Amino acid sequence: MTMPTSTASRIELKDFHLATRIGTYAPSDTVPEYHALDLTLWVDSDLVLIAQDGMAHVFDYDPLVVEIERLAADGLYETQERLITRIVQACAAYPVIEALDIALRKFPVRAGSGSLGVRLVVDGARLQRMRDGLS
Repeated sequence: MTMPTSTASRIELKDFHLATRIGTYAPSDTVPEYHALDLTLWVDSDLVLIAQDGMAHVFDYDPLVVEIERLAADGLYETQERLITRIVQACAAYPVIEALDIALRKFPVRAGSGSLGVRLVVDGARLQRMRDGLS
């Protein structure tokens, strides 16, 4: 898979702690203290290299961040993959997003140590299929 070649602009959200509940755990299991999201969005460079200051000239990511928080808090998820899928679907609703890289990690994995997560890279063709309702 290749990322956009005509675009060198990325919007990056890193180490965003989500208020979410993922998985079911036995009393002796290590229960995660938190889940962290990394999300990189590729957008047209015209939305970053702007001639004048103003929100009308850039991608306003704040509504997407609010939607991600809402999705994270939307009940119990059995898997990290399901929450990632829902976040990708939310991203697909924004035509200016050309591709994305998403990772969700839980902390700790065992005995107060480590992180374990899932990463997904979605190219423009896959995003377009999602927008078209094909996948």
